[in-house]
Amino acid sequence: MTQRRYLQLDVFAHAPGTGNPLGVVVDAHGLDSAAMQALAAWLNLSETIFFLPVGGHGADYHIRIFTPKGELPFAGHPSVGAAWAALEMGLVRPEHRQPDASGRTALVQQCAAGMLPVQVKQADGVRLVDVRTPRAVHRRDVPAPDWLLAPSVFGAARGALPPALHNNGPDWWLLELADEAALRALQPDQALIAALPGNGKLAVFARSHGGEHDLAVRAFAPGVGVAEDPVTGSANGSIGAYLAANDALPGRDGRYVASQGRELGRDGRVLVQVDDARDVWIGGQVQPVIQGQIAW
Repeated sequence: MTQRRYLQLDVFAHAPGTGNPLGVVVDAHGLDSAAMQALAAWLNLSETIFFLPVGGHGADYHIRIFTPKGELPFAGHPSVGAAWAALEMGLVRPEHRQPDASGRTALVQQCAAGMLPVQVKQADGVRLVDVRTPRAVHRRDVPAPDWLLAPSVFGAARGALPPALHNNGPDWWLLELADEAALRALQPDQALIAALPGNGKLAVFARSHGGEHDLAVRAFAPGVGVAEDPVTGSANGSIGAYLAANDALPGRDGRYVASQGRELGRDGRVLVQVDDARDVWIGGQVQPVIQGQIAW
């Protein structure tokens, strides 16, 4: 049994107790896949990341991402939290931590999805992290079930865009609803969602009119054992790509704010940017909650 540095963070969080919790095992050398999976299951957070020695050319740090039930090639809130933790814990070499003229620090994350660019900046004393998500693929080969194509889903009217299955690491079915209030009151059938092709995950979104956010999002993943995820970077990345492909982005200049997790008492905020190359960046604040050691 080895003592390993451990953090617990809230990601996409403007204050502790908001956003999505993330377990961070800083010293994961010596752990095999089975041990990482067992620890992620024991912690029972939506995701836990494990820092490992860098194995890819040009990477600043290397992580593996586990849910309580399996490994993910990419997930958004673990990637945002990983960059924050890599800087906070001194895992990035000093010469790579220097900001450019605009005040941004550019890093490269190695994970199962490949090498992902990361940008970190300080704004009013707050460290903001943005990660470029893997390019989302619209899986047109998988037809939507009839219930997802109905004018009303779980008692809420659909929006203008048809349901679609996207993959940017994990699969997410994307469903636009016509009304934010209906989205927030939604009581979905978990069994129906769990049976969806693509590991049983559904991200629902609706436009917001006024206030501090442009889009409201909820993400249900009973197919992987998560009834509702507090704040989901991969789902928000796929939604951003889908909206951009349909010239339907909210906000201005390819930037908008998504609100997710309020129904679970988390009230997370995801900053989404679609750049000129149609790549989607997701980011936000990270709050440290626990720092110590874990024996595993």
